[in-house]
Amino acid sequence: MGPYGRGRDFDDSVRTVALVAEREVPSADPAADRGKVTSWVDDIVAVTGWDTPRARTVDWAAAEARIGTALPGDYKQLAEVFGYGAFDGYLGLHLPGAGSRSGDIVLHAEWLGEWAGAHSSNLWKPYEVYPAPGRLLQWVASETADQFYWLTEGPDPDMWPALASDETHGSWERFDGTTAEFVHRVLTDRQHPFSTAQYFDTHWFESYESEEG
Repeated sequence: MGPYGRGRDFDDSVRTVALVAEREVPSADPAADRGKVTSWVDDIVAVTGWDTPRARTVDWAAAEARIGTALPGDYKQLAEVFGYGAFDGYLGLHLPGAGSRSGDIVLHAEWLGEWAGAHSSNLWKPYEVYPAPGRLLQWVASETADQFYWLTEGPDPDMWPALASDETHGSWERFDGTTAEFVHRVLTDRQHPFSTAQYFDTHWFESYESEEG
């Protein structure tokens, strides 16, 4: 039973009223319980406990000019906040200047486009790989050989969906939403097909960069 108080009606008579407190029920969807003023990147920082204050400096103008397209804004925020490394030891970001072709988004895009063109490959069927507009641009890979791409459709990179497949590319999963939202859901949503929340109760980011870098 809730607490009681007294109220006065228009005819000046006194009546007893019950005060009912409302309680918000947590959602089954982790994303639904986000703070209204935080960003997906902020939420990833919180869920991983990332406490490294230094931001990584990236020459985005040079990287985007070389790739031939602008890149999603929150992907660039992730790269600047976290740098080169992997979430939960599983989901490894590709970013400019990573130090290896496999981890450098620019070098990997160039190499993959050249390889696909030289081999006339149908490996990504029904899609094709970048650089042509509307094709696949890989931005992250996993320790289990799952691969994640943006489908570069439309002029606004922030609206690009993510496409995911295993190394055989036998089937594709599409995820509409921002890049950082995708990462957050992988970490926190047990129903996500590539979820790490099925295996870990706590989450982390493992940096591949040296303290001096």
